[in-house]
Amino acid sequence: MRKSDKFWDKAAEKYSKKPVPDEETYQKKLTETQEFLSKDMHVLEFGCGTGTTAIYHSPYVRKIDALDISQKMIGIARDKAEKAGVNNITFTLGTLNEFNGRPSHIDAVLGLNVIHLAPNRAEIIAEIARVLKPGGVFVSSTGCLGRSSFRFLKFLIPLLKPLGLIPDLFIICEDQLAAEIKSAGFSIERQWHHGPQNIDVFIIARKL
Repeated sequence: MRKSDKFWDKAAEKYSKKPVPDEETYQKKLTETQEFLSKDMHVLEFGCGTGTTAIYHSPYVRKIDALDISQKMIGIARDKAEKAGVNNITFTLGTLNEFNGRPSHIDAVLGLNVIHLAPNRAEIIAEIARVLKPGGVFVSSTGCLGRSSFRFLKFLIPLLKPLGLIPDLFIICEDQLAAEIKSAGFSIERQWHHGPQNIDVFIIARKL
């Protein structure tokens, strides 16, 4: 994902002011996630963007490490947390692999609207499994375009990405993603989709 950091730096300010496109669904995701959180938890979020979701979850957990590849996104997130009086989130520039957490010491990992942007999806899911405690929770929301009409974007991506018009984007299917998560040693406890053509897939999985 490092190749996209300039794209997200450029987009950060506008992104931070953009309203949530589907507030009802976003609130449902927050509520369902918080059912799996508790005050003693150490949470890791990668691809945290401008920190909105981490800030929402901060009262429900002990500590959050939040990562993003965009320096400007991280800067906005830190400012938002400071203004909100939130002091249990550490925002860090970097990827999940660069975080290099100790094995089996994280209680929950959040990867929201990010997995379909990553060229190394299998490595990411394996790393999540490595850092999570047994019984730990992985929460993801992923654009799965593989069975929608949007799948034809794969022909445009090589043209648009060099122009800086889109970041890295990879076309995957919902069943493919679910199978990869299960193969990494998880059981899926929640799975539902939403958005145009149901392309956005929300999954809560537990490490076995």
